[in-house]
Amino acid sequence: MKKNRKIYKRLLILAIAIYIIFILINQQKTLNQYSQETANLNTQIEEQQEYKEQLAKQKDDVSSLDYIEQTAREMLDMYYPNERVYIDGGM
Repeated sequence: MKKNRKIYKRLLILAIAIYIIFILINQQKTLNQYSQETANLNTQIEEQQEYKEQLAKQKDDVSSLDYIEQTAREMLDMYYPNERVYIDGGM
């Protein structure tokens, strides 16, 4: 009778140990996934911050007189009065 109790006790302890190991492995997998997601999100944040800086620079450039003049010349074919424009048709 005592041998059976010792065997059951050892089996119970072994089962609990296996269960704890199984839980720890699953938690480690979950932590690794979260770490990867965090790294991906940090990369996206950096990319968006760079994009935001580019947009801020572009916003400043759009407000400048040089940009307005360049856009008017290139896209709208506008020039100053009495300004001569030469087009090379030889190419």
